[in-house]
Amino acid sequence: MKKMLKITGCIIFIIAVLIAALLIYLANNPAAPNNYTETVKTGGELEAKYIAMGEHEVSYFESAAMMSFKKYEIFYPADMSEMNRSLPVVVFVNGTGITGSKYQALQKHLASWGFITIATEEEYAWNGFSAEMSVRYLELLNEYKDKINGGDNVFYKKIDLDHIGITGHSQGGIGVINAITDQKHSDIYKAAVMLSSAKTVMSEALQWTSDPTLIKAPTMIIGSTGNTDEQIAPLESLQKLYNDILNNVTKVMARRNDADHGQMLYYADGYVTAWFMYYLNGDTEAGNAFFGENAEILSNANLQDIKKNH
Repeated sequence: MKKMLKITGCIIFIIAVLIAALLIYLANNPAAPNNYTETVKTGGELEAKYIAMGEHEVSYFESAAMMSFKKYEIFYPADMSEMNRSLPVVVFVNGTGITGSKYQALQKHLASWGFITIATEEEYAWNGFSAEMSVRYLELLNEYKDKINGGDNVFYKKIDLDHIGITGHSQGGIGVINAITDQKHSDIYKAAVMLSSAKTVMSEALQWTSDPTLIKAPTMIIGSTGNTDEQIAPLESLQKLYNDILNNVTKVMARRNDADHGQMLYYADGYVTAWFMYYLNGDTEAGNAFFGENAEILSNANLQDIKKNH
């Protein structure tokens, strides 16, 4: 029995190493093309609306961090100072090898829709700590009146800390779970998205522990039917993740049938944007993509294996 357990453990470890190596290989390819909002195929009017660029021009701010994630990378609407309100936030959690500087197109897209977005250069984001520190930094920016990085703090009283969402791809999906269940600010998140979240066997072999049963925030899970995702985030693992989230939590699951693991970082962005527009910005039209008998996702030909509880 001990010998069998040892052999099984070795097999799991080898599989995990091979998949991790594949993830790192994928990380060396472009993460999110600058023109993805124009090239990704859509299957519904709402998806098409929300994958297009929003009405705002976008500005960028960064600040060094004396931690493994090196810096905070923030995109925001260029006309933010002219608005008489604070803005909702989306926190990004990195996948393996896919740091914030590799998917700035995603942040720019959300910022064009009126969000403040924040990412880091963290390479081991599974524990959700970089997301936790991002929230703490946003709290600091929101209260800091003096100059920062040699200029005025444009974020002073402009960050809506009551409307924060979080999204993560691959390893970042595990990071999302831990950020919203295990970190100090776990209760601050009002909506979550996990894209091609790494499967349980791999996560356990790499000691990326998490407990989806503790999730309280409305959660959307999207994977793909691609060959790589069948290894990293197969259907059964996405279904288990969906089922582990308690039924009193709003949840949606689907898989795209025209993409693979790396592409899911941005192929789902139309519905990711709609999800956050609904939960963080009060956009009721965006909710029509997900809720009710006539939800758009149910008739989107690019999606399959759809599950939802509202």
